[in-house]
Amino acid sequence: MENRKEFYFPSSDGMTQIHAVEWGIAQRPVGVLQIAHGVAEYALRYEPFARFMNAHGFIVVANDHLGHGLSVAEGAVPLYFGRHDGWRHVVDDMYALRDMTGRKYPELPCFLLGHSMGSFLTRTYLIRYPGTLAGAIIMGTGQQPAALVKSGRLLAKMIGRRIGYDRFSPTVDRLVFGAYNKPFAPNRTDYDWLSADAENVDRYIADPLCGGNITVGLLLDMLGGIGFIEKQSNVDTMNPNTPVLFISGDQDGVGGMGKGVKAAYESFRKAGVRDVSLKLYEGLRHEILNEACRETVYADLWSWIEAHL
Repeated sequence: MENRKEFYFPSSDGMTQIHAVEWGIAQRPVGVLQIAHGVAEYALRYEPFARFMNAHGFIVVANDHLGHGLSVAEGAVPLYFGRHDGWRHVVDDMYALRDMTGRKYPELPCFLLGHSMGSFLTRTYLIRYPGTLAGAIIMGTGQQPAALVKSGRLLAKMIGRRIGYDRFSPTVDRLVFGAYNKPFAPNRTDYDWLSADAENVDRYIADPLCGGNITVGLLLDMLGGIGFIEKQSNVDTMNPNTPVLFISGDQDGVGGMGKGVKAAYESFRKAGVRDVSLKLYEGLRHEILNEACRETVYADLWSWIEAHL
């Protein structure tokens, strides 16, 4: 496709080639937006929003995280980061893409948007690589009680030791995702929590690179990452001058119907972040970029980015 370049770069895991995309523009760009996608999806799902940002003068880049999309090594298990340091490798891969893009466009400010699992990865990035962004958008995030995260990790470790970390466990899957659909009963599908737009849910289900059996190891890595970003002493190490926008639907189970988003926002305020804001959309669920009113969400995101150029 015109102005869309797909390429690969080596993952920090030393084994996988990471698939990445750059949506370029013909005119003089004003900035770069990097996108970190969620669990069980991939970078090219964000093409409509990338094209919207192209029209506003932004180059957009994104990569498929380890075990997702086309970033799966030959013979590797999909939806698995790897046995050791998976979360760290995924964040390091995000930084590698940021570094490559920064060297290619050294004069342009770079913003990072992370959705769902990508929001937790983005929050990890802000702690581990402070001062490398012009701003961050944290979309579809949440904040879980520390005791729940700890108990979930213990259960995942126990089951992983028994069946293997690269295997699927219905028990662990229910623990992490089971509660999201309950508020929308009677359920039409297992993914009603993703979107109030039934067509979007159906597209997700029909997409062979979306959904699937998430491994015990990936869920263990994600719970470890969530525990890391929710520790206030880690949040306090972020660069307080990096502007941050929290944005979600108020019917998003990942964000506890807004409560978890507000808790994460307050942790950033407590850390002294000077420019942090919060926006919740009434009636929207998890994938706010794909809801029927997505044009409004697009416009709001652009307004925030433009104000921070």
